Amino acid sequence: MERLTSVFNHHWRRLIKQHNVVGVGLGYKETQGCLTDRMSLVVLVKQKLPEAQLSRSELIPPTILSVETDIIEVGELVALSRSQKHRPAMPGVSIGHYRITAGTLGAIVKDAKTAQVLILSNNHVLANTSNALDGRARPGDPILQPGPHDGGGRDDIIARLERFVPIITLRMAPTCSVARSVENATNAVLRRIHSAYNVRFYRKMEKENLVDAAVARPITNDLVIPEIMDIGVVTETAVASPGMVVKKSGRTSGLTTGVVRAVNASVKILMGDLGEAMFIEQIVTTPMAQPGDSGSLVVDSNNRAVGLLSAGSQQATVCNSIQNVFRLLDIRL
Repeated sequence: MERLTSVFNHHWRRLIKQHNVVGVGLGYKETQGCLTDRMSLVVLVKQKLPEAQLSRSELIPPTILSVETDIIEVGELVALSRSQKHRPAMPGVSIGHYRITAGTLGAIVKDAKTAQVLILSNNHVLANTSNALDGRARPGDPILQPGPHDGGGRDDIIARLERFVPIITLRMAPTCSVARSVENATNAVLRRIHSAYNVRFYRKMEKENLVDAAVARPITNDLVIPEIMDIGVVTETAVASPGMVVKKSGRTSGLTTGVVRAVNASVKILMGDLGEAMFIEQIVTTPMAQPGDSGSLVVDSNNRAVGLLSAGSQQATVCNSIQNVFRLLDIRL
């Protein structure tokens, strides 16, 4: 291994200057599609070309100082922007209800009854933080990829909102006709006294939330693929426990890791201008997310889903239990 490393250190800069070469590394030699147990100098090329099409200086010798080489075709390597349009779209990229900014496409799941393919993310990503009575979102609403903040528009509709778990904030606009009448009468008087003031009535709510979750139905199934960017396919779930190492792939901060600090947590989360909402049975991890990462699927070191990322700060990240998400939305991996 020491000799291999020495050859790599002395020759990689020369090799990578060739116009068809995009990378040089160390790896097991591949022969006829099968990996051997022989370490080699791996040369990554845009395209494997016949020797007749290469000049003498462009030929990669079978060995360099007695170290075998292995040529692997990888194509043109480009930066994968999570905020751009992807077709098919994979979990980990930008998505959002047409009236929000942008969040993360968390996972591709299936309806537990019909097996219909669905997109999983947060309510506040796919359903505009709706409580189902406020008109902020309705089934059938367009879902854009990328999200509106990332340039998504009418030509970027990838799905339609299928269903969501309502979010109940600690205060809500009154539905009582008497309360609305008193509010209107009070504001009518205020407008005569001082038009700069306005009175709003709110109804205190005691109901807790379990999840911030929603699913959308792709326009066609071939518009999405299940492999999570930088993670791969997730086919199992697990229960989070304190000390567990977890990771997520999100629209803003990409692939990040954290450690579970608390489970079964009750937390107050600020839902923008709608005020606070109480969430129970939550998972709290070390900080591993930034704004726009909401909706990311959180998995353990064995790529088993444990949570759905929904909120956070510079000191902590909050996730819904994936068992609650699947049960309330009636979905499965």
